[in-house]
Amino acid sequence: MIDPVILLQILWTGIAMSSYFVLFTVAFALTLKVEKLWNFAQAGLMGIAFYTMFWTLNAGHWPVWAGIAAAVVVTCAVTVGVEVWAVDVLRRRHSSGLIFFIFTLIFSQFVSFLLTLLFGTEPETIFPSVMSPVRIIAGIAVTDWDLQAVGLTLGLLIALYLLIRFTRDGQFMVAVADNEKLAGIYGISAMRAYLLSGVIAALLIVAGIWLYGTRAGVTPDVPIGLILTAVIATLIGGLGRVFSAALAAVGLALLQSFSILFIASKWQTLLLYCVLFVALLVFPRGIPVWRRRVRTPPVPAPPVAAQAGG
Repeated sequence: MIDPVILLQILWTGIAMSSYFVLFTVAFALTLKVEKLWNFAQAGLMGIAFYTMFWTLNAGHWPVWAGIAAAVVVTCAVTVGVEVWAVDVLRRRHSSGLIFFIFTLIFSQFVSFLLTLLFGTEPETIFPSVMSPVRIIAGIAVTDWDLQAVGLTLGLLIALYLLIRFTRDGQFMVAVADNEKLAGIYGISAMRAYLLSGVIAALLIVAGIWLYGTRAGVTPDVPIGLILTAVIATLIGGLGRVFSAALAAVGLALLQSFSILFIASKWQTLLLYCVLFVALLVFPRGIPVWRRRVRTPPVPAPPVAAQAGG
């Protein structure tokens, strides 16, 4: 029988490690919801954000806040540039979804090769050491990194929910996601919504790669694997369901964590793809438990015209 403390330790570690998966997944799912774009260019943005922080903090010896700020500025600038000078051009040409997919994938591969030329293929971390102070709580090892990861992720998700729910731009973004043409009739700028969703995704990517890069080594090809995990979680959570995708990301992280009790760690990635295949075959619209049933109100009958002289 497995010690309950071990199970609780695996549970806590899995939740903490899911933090960057959640942030990458929400960034991918949000872009997919608003722009209807499978934006694999986000893998390139992960690499740009990481190596901006790595260079400024290690070679440039900048303060931590300045390195993070630089990564935010550079990543957001690249996001806006790609949106304005590439994606929007393809959109105005009425390009097919396949063309968008190929472009974003090529962009990420180009960034990966460029970063390889600049920084090599050796794994790098944002700080020289990934060790973090540990405290024992009820027999469970809790590191400062764990607390930072969970706190940062929850804070960003709450901020995103509040932005979507209570701000004008957030509501406009949802309107464009639901029906771009109808939103345009009401004077809502689709381009503004696209840029907003892209900038939000860039911020989430910077936060996610910060968490990943302060815990594990990163090479230029690592972001491709990270974006694939985000895609799997998005598909399982259901297309257009941003926060359901976040829950799916947590579920996948926990599945990987608990799988070490039964299989070797080298099989964990294969396990994720098995889950994806099953989900696509059995639940092509996402896991039903995460789908919110929306009841369409009955359409009222048109008023009867008053008879003339009545």
